[in-house]
Amino acid sequence: MAVAGFTGSRANRRRGEVEALLDGERRILCLTLGALAELETAFAVDDLNGLAMRFSSGRLKAADMIRIIGAGLRGGGNLLSDDEVAAMSVEGGIVTYAGIVGELLTATFAGRGEAAPANP
Repeated sequence: MAVAGFTGSRANRRRGEVEALLDGERRILCLTLGALAELETAFAVDDLNGLAMRFSSGRLKAADMIRIIGAGLRGGGNLLSDDEVAAMSVEGGIVTYAGIVGELLTATFAGRGEAAPANP
């Protein structure tokens, strides 16, 4: 996702990182193993395949997007709670939030020729 207002990215896609402009600040998001474990618990699934299946449905609630973005931010080294993430704003609103989630899931689950989850 190209972030408006600047060129270049600090994110390393080979590590599953994406960059997003949240509350006017460039931030790195990454679904690390710890972040994925957090999401497995939050979504009550047994394994990564269950998590990928849950996301590939393309039906995510706003609360789901907050959890995914929050886990990605924490995986990227940003110490923010889901409540803090929920209060953040982005230019473009829900479309931008959905784009961040879609890009983060694609970077995580489609890295080695696998089918990408549907965009939320």
